Amino acid sequence: MFIKSLKLKNFRNYTDINLDFNSDKILIIGKNAQGKTNLLEAVYYLSALDSLRANNDSDLIKWGENYCNIKADIQKFDINVELEVNINPPERKKLKVNGLNKNKSSEFISNLSVVCFTVNDLLLLRGTPEDRRKWLDNAISQIFPAYLERLTKYNKIKTQKNNYLKNLKGNLQADTSLLDIWNEQLAITGSNLIFIRLSFLYELQKIASEKHKLISDTETLSVFYNSTIIGDICLNEKFPYGSEYILENFKQKLEEKKQEEIIRAQSIIGAHRDDVSFLINKKDAKKFASQGQQRTVVLALKLAELQLIKEKINTNAILLLDDVLAELDDLRQNFLLDAIGNNTQTIITSVDTLQFKEEYLKNVEIFEIKDNEVIKNKAFF
Repeated sequence: MFIKSLKLKNFRNYTDINLDFNSDKILIIGKNAQGKTNLLEAVYYLSALDSLRANNDSDLIKWGENYCNIKADIQKFDINVELEVNINPPERKKLKVNGLNKNKSSEFISNLSVVCFTVNDLLLLRGTPEDRRKWLDNAISQIFPAYLERLTKYNKIKTQKNNYLKNLKGNLQADTSLLDIWNEQLAITGSNLIFIRLSFLYELQKIASEKHKLISDTETLSVFYNSTIIGDICLNEKFPYGSEYILENFKQKLEEKKQEEIIRAQSIIGAHRDDVSFLINKKDAKKFASQGQQRTVVLALKLAELQLIKEKINTNAILLLDDVLAELDDLRQNFLLDAIGNNTQTIITSVDTLQFKEEYLKNVEIFEIKDNEVIKNKAFF
């Protein structure tokens, strides 16, 4: 997979830019707050239809403008594909593949696979359960695009259920037949999400554990899925039950928590409340691991994502590294750069080229950002 060009209109701080990429290794340099991350965010958005930082699509539009456009030409399996997203609130965003409108998100995001590694990802272990769920859901969507639609469906059901619970106003004597319907639908969609998450994490941890061992030498990584439905599941061993087991437990838990949910007027269990935890030598990495150990875990996870995508869809994802090398020590920097395959297109942002070895800078295409303009810096070739 290869990005050949990226065109932006009114996206973040850019009015109108057109970049052509001709190398597997692309370096974007510039001082802080110049818009380096914005370029990676545009590429990521074409892959996930989600922002690295913004909560709303309208935040992606340049100040003072009413729309933005992201377009890229990519090469996948030796086939040229043009992707385009037009964001123009309050209208629904328009998705196009090779000029044809796509109404389903899964039909769009299946065209471009991206693994993004940012400074914020280094805080994944210390972040919130929501941060880890978002990472997990986006990673799964890279391999299984239909998962995004299932997640959207689940969230809509959850919202409708919560609205109904609020209308009950804690009345335990009210007719709850409609709540039973919402719970049935939530259990069906939610159990499917949990099963897919477990299956994905099982495959991911096998690769991540190997890579973690190569960096840490003596430490063992364990990955747990913390479910409000079926408890804490260690993914170092394959989960022995199927989706039917999860579904039955989901229904049972919802029945047990029914009165509590009515009183609290919110859905207190389900896929939206689950978490992922990581243990190093059987100790919770969030609580006991050093900063270096935590970064090793995240590095292993990102490299595992990259490899798993290759195994599952038979093409290399594009790797985006946003100022992350400056936050890694020499050992982890070298491991990351050495682990990137020759056929993996990598786009890296950095303040300058000083932290890169001369060997790595060979055949690197370098762009410099200054005053909201991107200039190809031929002097580095």
